[in-house]
Amino acid sequence: MTLQAIFDAGAGHTGGGLSCLDILNCLYNRILRVSPENFGDPNRDRYVQSKGHSVEALYAVLADRGFFPVADLKTIGRYQSHYVGHPTRHIPGIEMNTGALGHGLPIGIGMALAAKMDGAAYRVFTLLGDGELAEGSNWEAGLAAAHYKLDNLTAIIDHNRLQITGPTCDVMSNEPLDEKWRAFGWAVKVVDGHDYAALTEALSQPAEAGKPTCIIANTIKGKGVSFMENVAKWHHGVPSEAELKQALGELEAAGKILQEKTE
Repeated sequence: MTLQAIFDAGAGHTGGGLSCLDILNCLYNRILRVSPENFGDPNRDRYVQSKGHSVEALYAVLADRGFFPVADLKTIGRYQSHYVGHPTRHIPGIEMNTGALGHGLPIGIGMALAAKMDGAAYRVFTLLGDGELAEGSNWEAGLAAAHYKLDNLTAIIDHNRLQITGPTCDVMSNEPLDEKWRAFGWAVKVVDGHDYAALTEALSQPAEAGKPTCIIANTIKGKGVSFMENVAKWHHGVPSEAELKQALGELEAAGKILQEKTE
């Protein structure tokens, strides 16, 4: 649905959407205590997508979970449609407007701190891009989360190592990423961001009492499409009709192989 939505809209962040899609599917189908039925419940889990530019992937997962009709995806980017290029609370299932990079983690910390103050049991999750970590507000927020011992907070880094202008190691290196987060007082887990079993285990519970959890999910930009994988130009881009047909064919074939392995 993600690629089709981008094609229909004529705009979208393709590579990063595909790199985080497995993470989102795992969250919404295995981890988050949130659904269309309980979205108004104050005890629901919260998810904030800090890398808001990859919203098409989030739209696809929310539609699949029944927060709104799949047909709504056809309206992305259309005149007077609420389905725009970044998350907005006008859309059922979205907690917070995001898109200005470096804002999602501070918002998530506010939610997690509120839960602690209220004695509430809900957990808070936020997804960040690795290129987004160049924004200093993330590191200020990281210090605050450790200071307040927010073990109900999990930050997931979509570590695909590419951003719009090239490899993160060339644009603004943030390595060694795991050691940086540990130095800021977080419990850190490093996982394959396309392995559902590994993601499920890492996300199922806080890593350590009294510490926020950072999941560094090693991913591939453009995952599943041969001509998009690890290609920086697909950070933002719309496939042609022929490219879309090829991409959907490759993803369908990969899906069948995965299904056979799990049967």
